Amino acid sequence: MIISELYQLYKKNPFIQTDSRKIKKGEIFFALKGDNFNGNLFAEEAIHKGAAAVIVDEDIAFKHEGILKVDNVLHTLQELAKYHRQQFSIPFLAITGSNGKTTTKELIHAVLSSHYITYTTEGNLNNHIGIPLTILKVKADAQMAVIEMGANHQKEIEGYCTYTLPTHGLITNIGKAHLEGFGGIEGVKKGKGELFDFLRNKQATVFVYNDQDALKDLSKGLTHTITYGTQKADIKGNIIQAKPFLSVHIESAKELDTLQTQLVGDYNCANVLAAVAVGMHFNVPAEKIKEAVEGYTPTNSRSQLIQSGSNDIVLDAYNANPSSMSLAIQNFAQQPNPHKILLLGSMAELGEASEKEHQQIIDLIQTYSWDSVVLVGKEFAKIKHPFHQFSNAEEAGLWLKNYAPKHKAILVKGSRSSTMEKTIEGIVHNA
Repeated sequence: MIISELYQLYKKNPFIQTDSRKIKKGEIFFALKGDNFNGNLFAEEAIHKGAAAVIVDEDIAFKHEGILKVDNVLHTLQELAKYHRQQFSIPFLAITGSNGKTTTKELIHAVLSSHYITYTTEGNLNNHIGIPLTILKVKADAQMAVIEMGANHQKEIEGYCTYTLPTHGLITNIGKAHLEGFGGIEGVKKGKGELFDFLRNKQATVFVYNDQDALKDLSKGLTHTITYGTQKADIKGNIIQAKPFLSVHIESAKELDTLQTQLVGDYNCANVLAAVAVGMHFNVPAEKIKEAVEGYTPTNSRSQLIQSGSNDIVLDAYNANPSSMSLAIQNFAQQPNPHKILLLGSMAELGEASEKEHQQIIDLIQTYSWDSVVLVGKEFAKIKHPFHQFSNAEEAGLWLKNYAPKHKAILVKGSRSSTMEKTIEGIVHNA
């Protein structure tokens, strides 16, 4: 089927669904398939539920004019997204990086949407399926679009760019994330740098975190760069305090003065400065930038501060890698409450570097004084250490409930697969 013809169908029915269980009348169902699922098997069900069309790439016994066969459903979804993207001449800002992508994206969206009609990635739908779905949700009234790109191997960002066609780019940082897929830190740098590579020959504008040498290297050859950071930069700021919430003074924009955020951790300073840089580049009024940044409240287990009875809990359990784990521990150690508990889950996708990186986290922990330290998961269990060790978050949560902490500061951190948010269910529920 020709993409232009499918696009006309999409314009009449601009609602895409990839989960047969959630199909609503008038949606177009793309029958994606993977290792453990095959959407083609639900084509008939989708029609009966009222789907306007079903896109399949296998022969379907059930015959219906609404069932349309293509060579590859996923590729068709991506090509449809590209065709839709090509209908816009607005800025499309792509964001990638090892840490802080989603928080940075949410802050930037808050700033831009205060002044422009802005569409952005929902949650962390930042992969080969989520990105085209995000693009296809951009409506005709859009003035800005912000697209988050996640990746765990090289050539992935390069592929996303072919149908996102970004006009602006931002890499939050280069860190020790997905080392197994990228093949080490240099692989991470190369993989994330694919965004700047795409933009290099397109007279595009990129936003560069000037505190990190790796990003300065990646931005070489780009003619339009806007820098931000705590050192020499176009948008310069410094941390006033981060106990518990982060305050940032914007030196290069007197009209912004000091931003009192609702973010926990001094590592969020770069994310705030990125949002300021983007907002100022796109001429968002200073008062709107200030209101947007200060009004942003993190959700979904990302640097959330939860007050539970007499305890202050920092829940940062959406993602973890050696870089973000170290920063979280170091920041937490600086918090004023002298009675601190760590609950840390294993870090995923580190490959051969896993044992070394987990050992380094244990070494870091031992440089500080804690009331208690709880480690969760098999990766930590492989290493000899003096701390509490549990196989899963539920066991750790039972320990915490029985411990019944009072007047404690508690950091909960781990990879998404560790589901570390479960560790505090007992004490939050009973608070």
